Amino acid sequence: QMQLVESGGGLVQAGESLRLSCAASRITFGINTMAWYRQAPGKQRELVATITRGGSTNYADSVNGRFTISRDNAKNTVSLQMNSLESEDTAVYYCYARTWKDYWGQGTQVTVSS
Repeated sequence: QMQLVESGGGLVQAGESLRLSCAASRITFGINTMAWYRQAPGKQRELVATITRGGSTNYADSVNGRFTISRDNAKNTVSLQMNSLESEDTAVYYCYARTWKDYWGQGTQVTVSS
């Protein structure tokens, strides 16, 4: 079945930038919506940003204007450019993709030091 593999997490200081990437493999059905979620310690997983196959995007209020989601349908990849990072952005970030079912990546840690 389809697999999602994230990359690009790490430790940065507040105000810096990071770019997360996610690649889908073993694809047997067309990918519709792709998204990034995150989960901070002790908190529920929350939606960060979504992008449809046609390129329509949606962002959580907390990241709107700082993060940009993009995708390459030909390469089956989705990216998240994160600028002006804040300590509140510290979390494990998960890639998500929907075909006829939901798929999740294994997560990548983003730590922002203040």
